[in-house]
Amino acid sequence: MEADNGHELITVIVNRGYAEDIMDRARKAGAKGGTILHARGTGKPEDEKFFGVAIVPEKEEVLILADTDNSAAIQEAILALPCLTTPGIGIMYTTRVSRFAQLGR
Repeated sequence: MEADNGHELITVIVNRGYAEDIMDRARKAGAKGGTILHARGTGKPEDEKFFGVAIVPEKEEVLILADTDNSAAIQEAILALPCLTTPGIGIMYTTRVSRFAQLGR
């Protein structure tokens, strides 16, 4: 097991259109930046049709590498966003980073 290097990866997966709001709030809470990925969710076949037309749930995935000391504050700031109070809008979780290196240095 590697030593704690002081970083956590905050991952937020939300319906499309909320990633910029999340990043704005995260920056105000101390995040130095993040990465936004466009994604597509999957679900049960009966949930993916509306009037016989297949619905592709477009998602955005926000990845924020944060200092462990600031991770909780960033998460709380994201959770406080009014636009994220709708049930089913997304999920957020944190992963401990076991190794971290800056490339090109």
